[in-house]
This record gives sequence, C-alpha cells and structure tokens, in this order.
Amino acid sequence: MTGYITYPAKLLDSFCMEAFGRFGFNESESRIITDVLMMSDLYGIESHGMQRLVRYHKGIEKGMIKVGAKSETVFETPVSGVIDAHDGMGQLVGHAAMEKAIEKAKTAGVGIVTVRNSNHFGIAGYYAKMACDEGLVGFACTNSEAIMVPTFGKKAMIGSNPIAVCAPAEPYPFFFDAATCVVTRGKLEMYNKMGKPLPEGWAIDKDGKDSSDAADVLSNIVGKNGGGIVPLGGSSERLGSHKGYGWGMVCEMFSSIFSLGTTSDKCMQNGKGGICHGFMAVDPRIFGDAGAIKAHFSEYLTSLRESPKADGAERIYTHGEKEHFAYLDRMKNGIAVNENTVREMVDMANYLGMDVKKYFGDFKASDSKMFSGNY
Repeated sequence: MTGYITYPAKLLDSFCMEAFGRFGFNESESRIITDVLMMSDLYGIESHGMQRLVRYHKGIEKGMIKVGAKSETVFETPVSGVIDAHDGMGQLVGHAAMEKAIEKAKTAGVGIVTVRNSNHFGIAGYYAKMACDEGLVGFACTNSEAIMVPTFGKKAMIGSNPIAVCAPAEPYPFFFDAATCVVTRGKLEMYNKMGKPLPEGWAIDKDGKDSSDAADVLSNIVGKNGGGIVPLGGSSERLGSHKGYGWGMVCEMFSSIFSLGTTSDKCMQNGKGGICHGFMAVDPRIFGDAGAIKAHFSEYLTSLRESPKADGAERIYTHGEKEHFAYLDRMKNGIAVNENTVREMVDMANYLGMDVKKYFGDFKASDSKMFSGNY
C-alpha cells in the first residue's frame, strides 16, 4: 500500500494558485478553484481535494475544460435561472450560479439556478456553504459521468449525484454533503491508488456480481462495459437500494432535467463533459424570525449530540461537526496527501514549468510514510 506525506495547508494553497494561473486562469478565478479544492481536503474529503488535480489537468490539456469560457444566462425569472457554462471550469460557473441564487433569495426569498454544459465542480458542500455564510439555507447538487447502477440493473446509468445542504446553526453550521451512491468515484480512485480491495457492497462488475477490484470497476466505468457503484442502500431493494437510486434521480432533475442539459448516461462522451448542476438558496425570513429559527435548529442539534449513545460509542455527531474539527486539525497540522497523488502533482508541475522543489523538495516514494488517519 502507498503512504501519505503531510504538507502545510498554505503550501498546497500556493501550489494550486500558481498551477491554475499557469493554466491561464486569472487570479480571482484561480482563487475560487483553489478554495473549492482546499475546502475539500481541509474538511477531510480526500477524494475531491488534491487528488482531483489530475482530472483538471487532463481535462484542460484535452480541451474538455475550456479556459476562458464565458457562462451565459439563457433563461431567468425573479426566482430562477438557467446558465450555460459553455464547457468552462465547473468551480467558476458553480460559484457564479450560487451567487445568482443568493441574490434572488435575498430579494424574493428563494433562488433556484440550474447549469448545463459544465465540468466537474468539486464538492457540492462548498456552494451550499456559500449561501449559509450569508444567513441562508443552501442546497447544491450535480450529476456526473454515469457510475451508479440502478436497482436491479448491471450497467451504470446515473452519476454519483451528490446532494449538499448547509444551514446556519451554533456552534457551527449544519453541513451535509453526500453522494447518492454508496461511495464516490473518487473514493474508488483512492482505493486503487492505495492498492486496497474495495469493501464488500460498494461495487459490482460487468456481470452484476459484487466486486472488490477497484481498477476493474473503474475501467468498466470508463469503457462503459457494465458494472459500477451501487446506490445508497446497496444492491438489493430489501436494504433500500431504491432509495439511493431515487435520490440520484432527484438530483438529476435539479441539474440536467430543469436545465435541458446532458443526463448522466451521456456525460463525458465525445470529448465533452456536459455535466450539469443545481443550486438553491432559501431565506429563513420567509418563515418568520430567522434568529429564532436558527436558535431552534441549534437547540435540536445539541439535543441530538447529547442523546443516549450506543454501547461502545464515544459521541454522536451532527452533520458538519467532523468537518469543523478536521478543518481545525489540518490548518494546524497540515494535510496528508497520498504519495500517488503527489506524483500526479509533480507531473503537473513539470508540465506547467513550475519549480517542483519549491513545493515538494526531492520527492521520492521512499520519502512517504503511512498516515494513521481515517481516510
């Protein structure tokens, strides 16, 4: 198995800012893209942080992601909007779309914006938190290349289709961000990098049988040979597979259907991403006293954390609590990066003509160490 090397958050931030600048993004654009990636790693969501850089590198290099693309609002009402990203960077159109949703929510109480013809936008929770930081309830979702096999099926037809919700609360916001399949593709990529077998119940092969071979499952997804990741609930209706399948379709509605964009089964084909997103911001004031609503929610979250714990359990978490503590830890102690991801970053730095030693010293696989963390 591969090891991990820990880097200061500021160093990784500087690396991303320089790299995206060299790709041709201006400083404000690079800042948005970097912030999304850094938030993922700082929150402990390794699958969507530095490990995603290789995807953006290849997407830009191949022309799938168009640097300099200008998004266009193609339909709009006082409470809604549809944006065509024209194959631009997902983080940039995602940020702009949520800003539009926030603006509408502050005026009309609710803002709903959907996006088509985009690319991977990072973690959905970043955009939901944008609204929360403005005192609103935020919602974000996205479709993706088909990786989820529908209940009773054996071919991937739906993306990981994550849904995120973030709402104001004390002492920290409610922050929920989760794929509607058992795990994301990024998680399979991490297991493949680590050389570890997939846990039982995560994925199936092209014949619809359980598979622990990350490389084979990923290859089948790319080749569209059948198989993929199972919905939340697993592969059987008895355990609730249809529920994750259904939530994946809800996400599809708010992203590709309302925008008249590309559904998951047609994304990432013929050199085009075609990924679609959905965003919503809701002002609690349309329900009354926003401060009282926040206090009421905070009280309930506290009650959940203080409720009776199962035998052997140390604590009960509410959504966003682990991310809060992960952020504090990583800002202080650094971010652990898989050595294979570091190799990808070194390759990207060389491609862009960056000073590799400035960021990674004399990186060698032997420099790595196993990181004892929950990744």
